[in-house]
Amino acid sequence: MSNINFRDYLNEQLKEPEFKKEFENETTKLESAIALTKIRKESGLSQRDLAVISDVPQSTIARIESGANTNIETLTKIANALGKHLTVSFS
Repeated sequence: MSNINFRDYLNEQLKEPEFKKEFENETTKLESAIALTKIRKESGLSQRDLAVISDVPQSTIARIESGANTNIETLTKIANALGKHLTVSFS
């Protein structure tokens, strides 16, 4: 059995348009999850604390932090509660 280099395998899969589309969608959701988790922890808040100050259910915050899809309205409420500006960019 031969070893497969993950990067090589991924690069090969990314040549497939449908795979690439789904990979990019999931990557974007995970980047949002990481960003929210990071700012919440930097603010010294638990998910429950953030839920209270943002008026967003704790279960929703947990889902976002685990990479589930969300919407701009929810992210805006969270950003405002943290005293931050939500920035969306296309690059």
